[in-house]
Amino acid sequence: MNKILKQVVGIDVAQKELVVYFGQLNAELGVEMKAYKTFANTLNGFGKLVTWAWKLKDPETAVRFVMEATGVYHESLAYFLDTEAQIVSVVLPNKIANYQKTLEIKTVTDKTAAETICRFGLERQLDSWKRPKKIFKMMMQLCRERDQIVVERTVSKNQLHAERSEAEPHQRSIFRAGERITLFDRQEKEVKAEVSDLVKSDETVDKLMTLLYSIPGVGPLTAATVLAETNGFELIKNKRQLTSYAGLDVKEKESGTSVRGVAKISKRGNKYLRKAMHLPALTAIRTDERFKTIYTRLVSRHGIKMKAVVAVQRKLLEMIYTVYSTQKPYDKNYLKNKELLKAENSTKN
Repeated sequence: MNKILKQVVGIDVAQKELVVYFGQLNAELGVEMKAYKTFANTLNGFGKLVTWAWKLKDPETAVRFVMEATGVYHESLAYFLDTEAQIVSVVLPNKIANYQKTLEIKTVTDKTAAETICRFGLERQLDSWKRPKKIFKMMMQLCRERDQIVVERTVSKNQLHAERSEAEPHQRSIFRAGERITLFDRQEKEVKAEVSDLVKSDETVDKLMTLLYSIPGVGPLTAATVLAETNGFELIKNKRQLTSYAGLDVKEKESGTSVRGVAKISKRGNKYLRKAMHLPALTAIRTDERFKTIYTRLVSRHGIKMKAVVAVQRKLLEMIYTVYSTQKPYDKNYLKNKELLKAENSTKN
């Protein structure tokens, strides 16, 4: 009998159902897609999925459950599998999409998506998913709630402006719009206070947050969002992986000499991280020499200010990871000290 090297359950997660493929990799590196089935995206469906997989698996080889990070729909399944001591991997959608392009799949369905995820798991060495620490999970919920409050408040402010600009404004409508804005202001204040209390309740997180505040533009909400969305950098191994996770990695299109597309960020990643970097980047450009230099150099090169701001966002996120990794505060005099050291060395020589 051919020895089984790997076993993977590839799961395409939708709001109401799980489309699943079970595959194996044998000693000759041959891939066998063994079975296909659909389950409900419910607690009962999760139990049936595990039972089904264990009936199919080779008893001498571990089985890994692989799924995409699809908003929040995959979370309940991931938590369930973790509780059941199963091996779980959660993969970014852009990785699956790029891998799918290498396969001869012309029609994309839930079934082919599950098969693609399964094959990806069999061919790649994947990290095991770890459930977020409770404090980071709560911080993420609060930061996302605050983000939604800000969005809804902006809509209400725009509505209020439109009402006031009409030829014959309706005073009760104006009053109610003002009440909604006041409500959103109060709710945002409450959420910020809850985030602050949560951070202070954990000494390690509190110290780390204080360390991140040394970076220009990074305040409590930015630091909390970055830590929450990365689970305290639990599975981040380097800066490149972090920028890819945030969707701030550069995507270029080039083929020979005839096709040269404009380089853009992929935006295939965590939108909350990208959004959290925008205002801090503008502050950093205005107040810090290092980021101001980066911005000025890029604008002088291509003249596109927004593109330069995005580059600073990426650099700022990388700086947050650097400060976290080294556990040393940001040195605002870094460039000045570097120039002084360079001058001293040239004098000695």
